[in-house]
Amino acid sequence: MQSLNRLFRPKTIAVVGGGAWCLAVIEQCRRMGFEGEIWPVHPKAEEVAGLTAYADVAALPSAPDASFVGINRLATIDVVRALAERGAGGAVCFASGFLEAEAEDSEGANLQQNLLEAAGSMPILGPNCYGFINYLDGALLWPDQHGGQRVEKGVAIITQSSNIALNLTMQKRALPLAYVVTCGNQAQTGIAAIGEALLEDDRVTALGLHIEGFGDLRAFESLAVKARQLGKQIIALKVGRSAQARAATVSHTASLAGGDAGASALLGRLGIPRLYDLPSFLETLKLMHMVGRLPSTRIATISCSGGEASLAADTAHGRGVSFPPLNERQRTDLRAALGPMVALANPLDYHTYIWRDVDAMTRAFAAMVDPQLGLTMIVVDFPRDDRCDASDWDCVIEAAIAVRQQTGQPIALVATLPELLPETVMEQLIAADVVPFMGLSEAITATEAAGHPLPELTHPLLLPTKSHSNPDLVPEGEAKAWLARFGLRVPRSKPARSVVAARAVAADIGYPVALKGEGIAHKTEEGAVRLNLRSGQEVSDAAVAMPTDRFLVEEMITGAVAELLVGVTKDPAHGFVLTLAAGGTLTEVMQDSTSVLLPASDSALSTALDSLRIAPLLKGYRGAPPADRAAIMRAIRAVEAYVIAEAEGLEEIEINPLICTPSDAVAADALMRRKDKIK
Repeated sequence: MQSLNRLFRPKTIAVVGGGAWCLAVIEQCRRMGFEGEIWPVHPKAEEVAGLTAYADVAALPSAPDASFVGINRLATIDVVRALAERGAGGAVCFASGFLEAEAEDSEGANLQQNLLEAAGSMPILGPNCYGFINYLDGALLWPDQHGGQRVEKGVAIITQSSNIALNLTMQKRALPLAYVVTCGNQAQTGIAAIGEALLEDDRVTALGLHIEGFGDLRAFESLAVKARQLGKQIIALKVGRSAQARAATVSHTASLAGGDAGASALLGRLGIPRLYDLPSFLETLKLMHMVGRLPSTRIATISCSGGEASLAADTAHGRGVSFPPLNERQRTDLRAALGPMVALANPLDYHTYIWRDVDAMTRAFAAMVDPQLGLTMIVVDFPRDDRCDASDWDCVIEAAIAVRQQTGQPIALVATLPELLPETVMEQLIAADVVPFMGLSEAITATEAAGHPLPELTHPLLLPTKSHSNPDLVPEGEAKAWLARFGLRVPRSKPARSVVAARAVAADIGYPVALKGEGIAHKTEEGAVRLNLRSGQEVSDAAVAMPTDRFLVEEMITGAVAELLVGVTKDPAHGFVLTLAAGGTLTEVMQDSTSVLLPASDSALSTALDSLRIAPLLKGYRGAPPADRAAIMRAIRAVEAYVIAEAEGLEEIEINPLICTPSDAVAADALMRRKDKIK
């Protein structure tokens, strides 16, 4: 495919069509001060919007750099073909009724394929999208209003949704937008490819992605590498957290992972912080634009109210940020600035008696700033400017700017209520390199995202194989045997095909034993698991009560410090998702889980284990011995090795529980589903 730079930074623009949408494109180009040429294309009109019109693409003075195709879907294909044959730089396909309409119109998929063939190597955006706005050069293919203005540098935003893009241009957060790009169906050019092209513009400071679906995983890996090479940050708002996003399968793993764990794991692997709402998305982009990544998520807040100090602490509670205690230097300088009447702490209530004294406020704010902090926040809400006089708040603006200049450390001014930070004040602060945050919760979220350390970029993802709708449930004994060949520690066991055989096998293995009914996914729920059986009669009684005549008799593993679930599901959109969770009877009760994508690095697995709520049990809790961490890692690696080697046909694996002892980690139960039979 040709470079996207010519499309996004055009010198000549063709507008194909004469409807209101096309007229809007021309009007917006004029309003933005586009300095290049605009060529309307219309088969009948001699003039469009005061510009000379051309009958068709062939009649244009030369191949346009960028073209807005605002006609019906059938005619769009012919025009795109003509543009590609002419050597045009790229096109925006505005029309809908392609693949997104397949449920209502069976021709939609065929038309989209025809569009791709017509475009060939010429880049196209869409179909079914608004196009893009380049606020740096005043070049846009955009058929509607927008709320942005020309800038010298700023952030780029890419979204599949044209309406969300339109709304984001209307933000009043003083966030400078360099590009806003929509990609609609992503029939040819996807989010990741667009992102790489925009990051290459030196004037783009950070990249925000609104993602409905990822598509080409390799392209996203390439995007992450490009961002690191350029020293720029990417954040994402990924939709699809609802339970309806994916139907649950028979394993606990699939239930824990759901349809969204793969998306979170992918973003985490790529080092792309995930946001969950548009205000936080924009405020995080603002922080990335002004500061970039923070050295840590340790913060301090300073306000003139104890209520605001408490609110700051509570807002941060349970989040990935911390308020470190004041060190001696901070205490000494704060006491000198504030006197003996103020209780020194972080968060700090500095009271109001120094209000209006800019020098005193500057000394107090500067005293709070410290290299141990990732960000220092000054909390202040401004009065509404339509009914009140905000001039009395100029002192805090001056002090914040002075502190930034004196210390050189990242400083933010935060309004607890978003509407109580005027846009004019934000513009003044941004010009002085002070981050203006609209909303305390948004500020905490942005800090958490910007201060989280980047993970190492590991081996390429294991891409998902073809999915199968009705995979076979592999007998537990066979599943364990295969996993054992890859290094998984399993109990000594033998199958039995009758009650009498189960009793004989138990005697051979040695008591106590565990008895399990085979061919049953949820054994515990169906009464197909009995543990710690200590005699032949107990084995016989247990076997008779089970809803099956096929059994697996195993040695009983004792001495557990904790029980884990280790599961893998194939996610068609993201790859193979490894889920680690509290295992055994705690799996459904605690819902304590985390997921990574395979293959995983040692650091990713270690971080995942430490993030579990049962992590203290693994490390030794209240005098209990710790679990053998190396044995746990070997068990996880054994499952991973099997998945990598036998990915074709595999749908899911679940080890639950993995019994973790002070000297071992043993897979007490294994569930596996494959479409093909194990060889």
